[in-house]
Amino acid sequence: MQSFSIADARSQLPKIINAAEKGDAAQLTRRGKAVAVLLSLKEYEALTTKGKGGLLQAFKVHQSMAKEEDTPLSDEEVDSWRSKETGRPLPWE
Repeated sequence: MQSFSIADARSQLPKIINAAEKGDAAQLTRRGKAVAVLLSLKEYEALTTKGKGGLLQAFKVHQSMAKEEDTPLSDEEVDSWRSKETGRPLPWE
């Protein structure tokens, strides 16, 4: 995803919209901080359609939006996200 300041986006809007239509979302920044994302209508509708799909559909949308050059997550990285806590104590324990 390319990143543009709002000032740069104003001057390059046709180029950014053409890229978004092809599936390349653009991040817009104000004073260096991300404030918005420009994406295609198809991607927007896939993200906002309520009552259709669920988790599996969301995962498929995510996969279709991922770039081929993205590296897959390693088992070690996924394990690092998991909590190592054993959970809360139960009354009968």
